[in-house]
Amino acid sequence: MLRDITIGQYYQTDSVMHRLDPRTKIVLTFVYILSLFVFENPAVYAVAALFLIIEIILSAIPLLYMVRGLKPVVFLLAFTVVVNLFFTGGQELVSFWIFRITIEGIKRSAYLMGRLIFLVLASNLMTLTTAPVSLTNALEYLMKPLKIFRVPVHEVAMMMSIALRFIPILVDETNKIMKAQIARGADFESGNIIKKTKSLIPVIIPLFVSAFRRANNLAQAMEARCYNGGEGRTRLNPLKYRRADIVAYVLLVIYAVLIVFMGCFLFRVIPIAV
Repeated sequence: MLRDITIGQYYQTDSVMHRLDPRTKIVLTFVYILSLFVFENPAVYAVAALFLIIEIILSAIPLLYMVRGLKPVVFLLAFTVVVNLFFTGGQELVSFWIFRITIEGIKRSAYLMGRLIFLVLASNLMTLTTAPVSLTNALEYLMKPLKIFRVPVHEVAMMMSIALRFIPILVDETNKIMKAQIARGADFESGNIIKKTKSLIPVIIPLFVSAFRRANNLAQAMEARCYNGGEGRTRLNPLKYRRADIVAYVLLVIYAVLIVFMGCFLFRVIPIAV
């Protein structure tokens, strides 16, 4: 399961999505995720799915690799579907014991499941196609207006990037610790949920020790290089918009207009039953 965590990892290849400016990819992801929470109808989600599929094709990342990133959230997806399926009021379709399945519950479950799947895939796509350093620079640039309110933009972007970068490192460290404990006779599979939780203590404690050690080493390395924040710092590769970024923004505007039109106007005239 831990090997299936793809968020925070960078999939290195040469593709259209990889060559886009990181600021463009962050804006694309933000607008796309926002569009998932504005309207709830099948046509809007179909357009969102088509837009995401095109992005995945342009990223040249294998589809199975992208889908593998959904495994860590399978439990959350299942829990969301079950809760909304059995505990949403409306027109009753099937009932047994204390459970009632309604048409509204089916619709709600389908929308929430699609929303979570698209959200996870879009977030993974951004991190898989953007190097951590580029992501930090883009976040800092996009948050520049917050400097008016004395927000330490550079430091916030740096912390977010380091936290994101530490995810695959800690996952790899957890795998190593679990293999070492299994070699010493530890059992993480058998028993009830309480026993399984207790068996993770020999993993959690070394993992915390390793995380704090890595954080301390990183802090010492930054101090040794005279790091003192973002003031006066220059970049080896400054961010520059290219023609592909302009095309991406144009397509994003078309996507947003299409979503708003279909959600606000089209389906008031042509209702679609689910």
